[in-house]
This record gives sequence, C-alpha cells and structure tokens, in this order.
Amino acid sequence: QVQLVESGGGLVQAGDSLRLSCAASGRTFSWYAMGWFRQAPGKEREFVAAISRSGGITYYTDSVKGRFTISRDNAKNTVYLQMNSLKPEDTAVYYCAADRTYSSSGSYYSRNGATYNYWGQGTQVTVSS
Repeated sequence: QVQLVESGGGLVQAGDSLRLSCAASGRTFSWYAMGWFRQAPGKEREFVAAISRSGGITYYTDSVKGRFTISRDNAKNTVYLQMNSLKPEDTAVYYCAADRTYSSSGSYYSRNGATYNYWGQGTQVTVSS
C-alpha cells in the first residue's frame, strides 16, 4: 500500500513557475513508476508526465514539453513536477499516481491512468491571465 500526498499548488499568473511535490509513504517507493495527471473543470483527466522507477526515463504530453519537468528522489520518497511558463490552460487539479507494474529493466513508464494503482488527493493549480 502506498499513500501519496501532493503539495505545492496555488494561484499564479501566466508565465510564472510552480513546483509540485508528491510525498509517498512506505519503503518501496523506488519500485513504482510515477506519473502526474490533471483534471480541469468539466474535462476528463489527462496525462501530464511520467517517470520510470529509476528516474532514467521520462515522458510528457505534447502540451507541456519544454515547460514541465518530472523528477524523483527515491531517497526522499518524493516525485516532483517543475512547471515553468505556466499558461491559463494549465489550470487544473493535479494528481500524482503510482504504478506498480513490474519491470526488470526499470525503464517502464505509463501514460495510461488505468495502469496506476495509487492516487493522491490532488492539488489545485490556477493560472490567471
């Protein structure tokens, strides 16, 4: 069982930066591929970024490439999402999630929310124009 707690959201202006953090409980954090998803009002949840359990592989949705960076610190049981050059369309509740799919290579990651086993409660990000 993994519990995830997001933090770092807030109200910012377009062009500003935020860093989201997701702290995980338990001693097996390094076993999990991690992802960030977001859901805007009236819209479906969408994939934002993912990182393999080793941290060596990352993947982003096109709309955030070059602006967002996902990273993880397995010693601190934490995954981060650095968000730069924020736009009003980035406004959403951001969720981190953990995927326990086994990968002997450690390079596994997923863009599919259905593969994730644990989810945080979300943190609100609001970007004003």
